[in-house]
Amino acid sequence: VKIGLRVLTRPIADELPKIYRTLGENYNERVLPSIIHETLKAVVAQYNASQLITCSGLTFGEKFAAAIEAKQIAAQEAERAKFVVEKAEQDKKGAVIRAQGEAKSAQLIGQAIANNPAFITLRKIEAAREIAQTIAMSNNRVFLSSDDLLLNLQDMNLEPVKK
Repeated sequence: VKIGLRVLTRPIADELPKIYRTLGENYNERVLPSIIHETLKAVVAQYNASQLITCSGLTFGEKFAAAIEAKQIAAQEAERAKFVVEKAEQDKKGAVIRAQGEAKSAQLIGQAIANNPAFITLRKIEAAREIAQTIAMSNNRVFLSSDDLLLNLQDMNLEPVKK
């Protein structure tokens, strides 16, 4: 911690002869620095760093400021890493749920196809509808036969499977 201090002193006029006799004429340079230094240390020791920061006119050394900045950067990096881990966990859960849904969908489609072949025909009709809609929106005119649209319905047995 680096603290600048200015002390304005004025000795008591009646005590000057005694001060000159005991301490000499340069008492300001010999006595005051040590007294001021000890007093300042005692006062500063009563406060923690956060309280000292609120005082105006105080500056910290470059090493101390760099250490504080490094600590803040490390804390931000830790928060960022924590966020990345949480996001990865959520992505993992989402992928598992999506895969379970797709597996269930495939199972249900398989059962529907096994129980009723008309399900495939329904899917072909839906696909043909999408293809026809896409072609209708196109600037180019294209004509497709029902065979090209996967609709060769005459060839299919549409009766449900009996168990």
